[in-house]
Amino acid sequence: MIPKLILASSSPFRRMLMENAGLSFEAHPAKVDERAIEAPLERDGATPDAIALVLAKAKAKEVSDRSPGAIVIGSDQTMSLGQRTFHKPKSMEDAAGHLAALSAQTHRLNSAVALAYNGDIIWEHVSRAELTMRPLTDDFIARHLNRVGDRALSSVGAYQLEGEGLQLFSKIDGDYFTILGLPMLPLLEKLRELGAIDG
Repeated sequence: MIPKLILASSSPFRRMLMENAGLSFEAHPAKVDERAIEAPLERDGATPDAIALVLAKAKAKEVSDRSPGAIVIGSDQTMSLGQRTFHKPKSMEDAAGHLAALSAQTHRLNSAVALAYNGDIIWEHVSRAELTMRPLTDDFIARHLNRVGDRALSSVGAYQLEGEGLQLFSKIDGDYFTILGLPMLPLLEKLRELGAIDG
């Protein structure tokens, strides 16, 4: 019998990726305080990809603890520029600051995924993508944010690659799924191996 699959997320993008892959699953947001988990890790100097993995595992485990017999998929993504880890902008001024910091720089998206079963983590993986932003003037940043509006506040980098944010970049190294925050190819391979999807 194929076990039930649960995505421990409320992200419409992650749900879309799962649905587009033809997976049958339920989505249950994890009840975890991400900032409370992140803060001590950042203080202790944890790498951005390690932080993403800890968060992905915490989400998978929390939902798995209340979903016996199901395979639970937890995921998270961090964005880093050198040693700096970014968080979602709280205001348009924050968003402008993010884009100014990323201008003419290469930053990294660290996308982690973990599987849990009956409260135990049974698999984990991190994929990375590197994105190079073209040089942006302050005037261009202001015009861009005026056009995209509050959508800039919905992502850590203050951009949406699936929309007008694509114009901000000169080079992208990494797959689409990693950029959207759920490394689908290694996930599908593991789910097939576990017999959780038709292989």
